[in-house]
Amino acid sequence: MTLGLIGKKLGMTRRFFENGQSVPVTVLHVEPGKVIDIIKKDQRGYSAILVGFGNIKNSKLTNSMKGFFVKRSLEPKKILKEFRLPTDSELKPGTDVNLGILKDVNFVDIRSKTIGRGFAGVMKRHNFAGMRATRGVSISHRSHGSTGQRQDPGRVFKGKKMAGHMGDKYRSIARLEVVETDLEKNLLYVKGSVPGSKNQIVEINKSVKERTKRTMKDKIQLFKDELAEGLKEKTTKKEKSSEVKKDTKQAQVAEKKK
Repeated sequence: MTLGLIGKKLGMTRRFFENGQSVPVTVLHVEPGKVIDIIKKDQRGYSAILVGFGNIKNSKLTNSMKGFFVKRSLEPKKILKEFRLPTDSELKPGTDVNLGILKDVNFVDIRSKTIGRGFAGVMKRHNFAGMRATRGVSISHRSHGSTGQRQDPGRVFKGKKMAGHMGDKYRSIARLEVVETDLEKNLLYVKGSVPGSKNQIVEINKSVKERTKRTMKDKIQLFKDELAEGLKEKTTKKEKSSEVKKDTKQAQVAEKKK
């Protein structure tokens, strides 16, 4: 696992690039964080780094959490997140953690909570086909039908797809492309959609899986290179045509003198 960030989803917009391509992006505001504590393997059986994000008033903290921050001489943080890293790294309590760690990263993994849809039936929740919409199917057109077996086993198995609470669960999307990073405003522009509604808290990490897909930066650079090559070819053609014209004029002048 690598060191990650906590941000807030602001919404979606569109970015236009020099090659004429428009890309839908999600705008994330990344909260600057601080390293709160270094957890050693002797303490809990694993090594990790505790990072805090966002500010919170002292009046909203419990007495135990007040003492936790006072002991470390740090300002209280709203969100605390552990990242399992080797403790021999250069990070120490009080070190700032900001968007700079994703400056040269092309792909990220984002985890956040989906939009809650309330109680939903099986057709909406699990994409069931439903019952026949004809006579004889009495008020059960959108029902899920049979759910169990006979006397053996005489029960419904756990995990059966049925009606229930839809959404409001943590979901991760892997390998989202980072289109742009604004270090001054702490904004991260990610290609595509991110789970959750506006102002939803999201967790951002460097992509675990590698992706060989060509990024927007590569496409723009390729477009610039092709444009430069085209301009060079045009200039060479113009130079050649001008040289040919000069040669023909000189030949005409020589013929007239004769």
